[in-house]
Amino acid sequence: MKVRPDQLERQLQKELAAIYFISGDEPLQVMEAADRVRANARERDYTEREVLDVDAQFDWNLLLDAGNSMSLFAEKRILELRLPTGKPGKIGSQVLQEYALRPAEDTVLIISSAKLEGSSKNTKWFKTLDQQGIIIQCWPVSSDQLPGWINQRLQSKGISADREAIQLLADRVEGNLLAAAQEVDKLFLLHGASKLNFEQVASAVADSARYNIYDLVDSALQGDVCRTSRIIGGLKNEGVEPVLMLWALSREVRMITQISEANISADAVMTKLRIWDNRKGLIRKALSRHSAAKWKMFLKRCAKIDKVIKGVEDGRAWDELLMLSTQIAQ
Repeated sequence: MKVRPDQLERQLQKELAAIYFISGDEPLQVMEAADRVRANARERDYTEREVLDVDAQFDWNLLLDAGNSMSLFAEKRILELRLPTGKPGKIGSQVLQEYALRPAEDTVLIISSAKLEGSSKNTKWFKTLDQQGIIIQCWPVSSDQLPGWINQRLQSKGISADREAIQLLADRVEGNLLAAAQEVDKLFLLHGASKLNFEQVASAVADSARYNIYDLVDSALQGDVCRTSRIIGGLKNEGVEPVLMLWALSREVRMITQISEANISADAVMTKLRIWDNRKGLIRKALSRHSAAKWKMFLKRCAKIDKVIKGVEDGRAWDELLMLSTQIAQ
């Protein structure tokens, strides 16, 4: 049965399942979901704990042996299986199915994994875990959702903050949920349960934002000039190569230029190009801001930046990328 992270506490109050499979590419959410299951299990007298780390040399019989063996003191056990790749392989798949169909008595199995590929959700082992246990998939918190997530985290500590302070914190830690949690903990240590203003948050919070080149593309298409320029600065500080940023931007500009110049509807072209549904809204926004001629000009600008990066033409690559991306966003 699939359960969202925010539904986990309610599910645990009803019953403690024999198997929990927790996956996602946001380590903090995966870790905290596993912590909640462990804490609930301990409250129910599951005191013994055994951890198995899966790597290339892992012997999957260890999981079956652990499930079949009785505790030395006949205590209830927490058995943890850490699957970093989210891919158990052929033998692991068979073992997971076998265990799920006959789970060990007085044992809670917690499997933690990286984000699963779409194809993995159609496998027999995943479907068996879904039928016999609890599946928790942790999705990244988007930039739009982050202020609300931070506010909830602050309130759980008894802290209230004004909107500007929360937005500042969100800007400083965007793309780094673990840093966001750490900053909330730091604010609690410094100020306790209290009301915080912008100045107090600004003086305490470090700039821990973490971006990638796809964040830059999405922000530019979204039309957020301030965030786009902030991402450019963040990528520069992280040492990202300008050529990678240009590749991501030029690919999107080339595609949107093709859509804008087509004689059929934008939706028809996007379907033909097999553009994912969750990106169509961004592309429509970008198309509404600029004409076909403007997109063609952006494409020529990409060619110029390529020459600047290669040293064929004078200019500063970072300045050119900043100007291009913010012009797309405007």
